Amino acid sequence: MDLSLDKVREAVVFLIALILSIAVHEYGHAISADKLGDRTPRLQGRVTLNPMAHADPIGTLLFPVIAVLMNTGILFGWGKPVQINPMSFTRKLRMKTAHLIVAAAGPAMNVIMAVVLTIVLGILMVTGVLDGKPDILQGIAMVIQLNWVLCFFNLIPVPPLDGGAVLAGLLPDRYARHMDFLHQYGFFILIGLLVTGAVRVFLWPATQMMRLTQEILIAVVR
Repeated sequence: MDLSLDKVREAVVFLIALILSIAVHEYGHAISADKLGDRTPRLQGRVTLNPMAHADPIGTLLFPVIAVLMNTGILFGWGKPVQINPMSFTRKLRMKTAHLIVAAAGPAMNVIMAVVLTIVLGILMVTGVLDGKPDILQGIAMVIQLNWVLCFFNLIPVPPLDGGAVLAGLLPDRYARHMDFLHQYGFFILIGLLVTGAVRVFLWPATQMMRLTQEILIAVVR
């Protein structure tokens, strides 16, 4: 394993970007559940943007660092899931609708962060603040990219990903029983998508959004 200075720096930058992106994602789940009446995330200290409240020792710290240092080509990680109690949701909404909102809030927060950071990065580039500071520029760009990836990866419509809950919330009640199959085999379907590389189909929008981000930034600094 080549532990060069550049490789270690790459691992550190990726780890920081991943921790921030996951924290925003999980905060979206926690705050939305809290607003809908479920106090479980607040009692567990999850209604916060503090990254350490959402970091998983293996999925957020150990696994991503090993993947970068060993150059596995698979840069992947996860945060500590936000626990919710759907029975505590407000009765102003159907339970499945409230669950859909909580599930979609995570990817939505990633979109917000990606857009806000794109604006901030554009301002910093135009004002020349980042001149001669390529490491900072690349770090911010990595956070933007990771947020797009986390958004669309989590929207893959299979449990246990957020997309599974979103799909369940959108399906008419008469098709609800079809979700039983996905709940039973969703994990294996997800593994199959990762192993075969078919997951790239679902990540295509993330690639396009990052390309659009680059085009916007290039146009801004001209």
